[in-house]
Amino acid sequence: MSTLPILAVLGGLVLLVAGADRFVTGAAALARNLGVAPMVVGLTIVGFGTSAPEMLVSGIAAWQGNPGLGIGNALGSNVTNIALIIGATAVLRPLRVRSLTLRRELPVLMAVTLAALALMADGHLGRLDGALLMGGLALLLYAVLLLARRDRRDPLAAEFAAEMPAAMPTGRALLWLAAGLAGLLIGSRVLVWGAVALAQALGVSDLVIGLTVVAVGTSLPELAASVAGALKGEDDIAVGNVIGSNMFNLLAVLGLPGLIRPAPFEPAVLTRDFPVLIALTIALFAMAYGFRGEGRINRWEGLLLLAAFVAYDYTLYAGG
Repeated sequence: MSTLPILAVLGGLVLLVAGADRFVTGAAALARNLGVAPMVVGLTIVGFGTSAPEMLVSGIAAWQGNPGLGIGNALGSNVTNIALIIGATAVLRPLRVRSLTLRRELPVLMAVTLAALALMADGHLGRLDGALLMGGLALLLYAVLLLARRDRRDPLAAEFAAEMPAAMPTGRALLWLAAGLAGLLIGSRVLVWGAVALAQALGVSDLVIGLTVVAVGTSLPELAASVAGALKGEDDIAVGNVIGSNMFNLLAVLGLPGLIRPAPFEPAVLTRDFPVLIALTIALFAMAYGFRGEGRINRWEGLLLLAAFVAYDYTLYAGG
């Protein structure tokens, strides 16, 4: 097998991660200069920025005739976010969930997951499905903005304020924003080409590559943000990044292939991938919600999540 597809995947991932970081830094600094509250920045701009790699990869893959790669990227990223990122972060440092905002978002994440499943239950991701998912994203952003403005004393607000980038001139913020967007665009094009070539060389479907290699790679910004948040004691940010990213993935990343190139998808999406994602979302809800006080994800629960991630990925490749 040629090494070029592997190099393209690795190079594309590097550009995506670097681009997402610069994009978020520039956008957050620009928003700060415009007087936007840290809570609003954290729940919208940061959430959008960390999901930007998935969105661009999904859109470009669908545009080039590989919608399965985009669908796999959306669902695989959510599995990776919960099982790998939350699992690894909790093993590193047990996580406490104190934010009322996050406890409100957990049921919403479950509802969004079930709604996406219902739209795709006919085995076809069409333009109406894509439009409904993108409409759900608009409603979600509106609701998040209302919550962010109302819950200014939420512990999450203080954590976001501490994570805001240092003061930066507006011109430099725009430069970082443009550089980050360029990195995202170039990286996504290179990654999609490499991923499709890699799938053909390995004899597996675009869906499987999207669920594994691409999903893990495009989730690296979430991994970095969650681990950094946990190490600083900002547990709500560590969990919030995953919840926000998963909702963006189901609404925007999954919606783009439907809008750009409506097509049927592999039956395994409904019989294998969605059940795993729903089970992991329920597990996250049970661990993080905190029915008798603040939620807590312990190390042994993190180990269980990591074991689920390894078992799922093994199943994907063992089944071809």
